[in-house]
Amino acid sequence: MPPKKKGKGNSKKEKSKKSTPEKDDGLAEKYQRSALDVAVLKEHVALRTSIACQASAVRDYLKNQMRDLEQVLSQERSDMKDITADLNRQYKSMETDLQTKANRLEVSVDLLEMQLAECQVKLNSEREQREKTEAEKDAIISDLQSKLDSMERGCLDSLLSRLAETQLQWEEQSTVLHQEVKDTLSDFGINPLHI
Repeated sequence: MPPKKKGKGNSKKEKSKKSTPEKDDGLAEKYQRSALDVAVLKEHVALRTSIACQASAVRDYLKNQMRDLEQVLSQERSDMKDITADLNRQYKSMETDLQTKANRLEVSVDLLEMQLAECQVKLNSEREQREKTEAEKDAIISDLQSKLDSMERGCLDSLLSRLAETQLQWEEQSTVLHQEVKDTLSDFGINPLHI
């Protein structure tokens, strides 16, 4: 804006301005430059004000975002704490259950090992008893077979002896009978050699 003209007190200056046109041109130019600088400064100030307003709005937005994110983070931390506590509880419960099962299995294994040892002792005892029984049975069979063989031999010898005796008796009887027949034939005058 051009400066306001002052009253009578400026008459000398005006006269001096009028008297030197070169000075008037320099003042006008300075005035225009000053006005231009003021306009540029006003634009800078307006721009800076606008940027400051935008920065303030962005700052407020970011503060709100940060507050919301802090709330979300706090909620997530709380949820994580709850989840961790629940997982720890579940883990301890599972660990206790597994320990109980392991203890029961150990007791069961010990019991089964004892039963297995008892069964092995019984099995060995029964195996020894069976082997002893089989040995006794084999001995009895062998003894009976020996007696049977002895009896068979004795019976056969006895039978052969009887057969031999019977044969001798038959031969004697046959000889006697033969002689009697010869004698009878001779009594009748028949020569037995011709028959």
